Amino acid sequence: MDLYPRIHILDGKAVRLPKGDIREAISLDASPVSRARSWISKGAQRLHVVDLDAAAYLDYRNRELIREIIEDVDVPVQVAGGIRSTPEVERMLDDLGAWRIVMGTAAIEDQVLIWDLCRKHPGKIMVAIDVNPNEEVATRGWQVNSGRYLEEVLIELSSAGAAGFVVSEARRDVLIEHSNLGILRHAMEIATEPIIAGGGARDVADLESLIALEVEGRRLAGVIVGREVTEGRFTIEQAVEMMEGI
Repeated sequence: MDLYPRIHILDGKAVRLPKGDIREAISLDASPVSRARSWISKGAQRLHVVDLDAAAYLDYRNRELIREIIEDVDVPVQVAGGIRSTPEVERMLDDLGAWRIVMGTAAIEDQVLIWDLCRKHPGKIMVAIDVNPNEEVATRGWQVNSGRYLEEVLIELSSAGAAGFVVSEARRDVLIEHSNLGILRHAMEIATEPIIAGGGARDVADLESLIALEVEGRRLAGVIVGREVTEGRFTIEQAVEMMEGI
């Protein structure tokens, strides 16, 4: 199981999203590159970078900054945000050098696109799935309930060749609500591809539950963390040690 510290980038700055709302973004003192270095110095062996300008506004001003992060660090960097076309996927993978990319709404809504991309870039295309408590999939930044449900979406995208899935609970506040283990367990029962818990862990106990989650001998492939670490719920060092102890 791998830990993926997250770096949100907005207007060239590293930011924190208190409630997942870009309109309430709080700028952090460290630059995105400095934040990446800090995560790695604490023991992170993966990074999850999200380009909020590209995701929300289709503004790609941060792409060169993402290149700088990728070139500066010596760990795999997974990138999300505004990746909605073949040229943008190829730009991220072939030009900027991302280890993997994460697609969201576009992958769920455009079957032809995702099948084509997975065929051209095997092992490189992850899909983010935001799930409501009733397992209906939310799209477009949690703004739209798609009318489709976790099981059918996973089966379809697994058939398309997705490298794995980042599964999150839509509208969950990571610092208040515990992880929905039922949704993650169901995802693992449906798909044999790696499942990453995208919603983070509320505290050490929550992290322990995620680490212990097992379905037919398989565990979660990873968990993405951010606010819970900066808020002091646990440290990167603690999380890495717990995961290495599996």
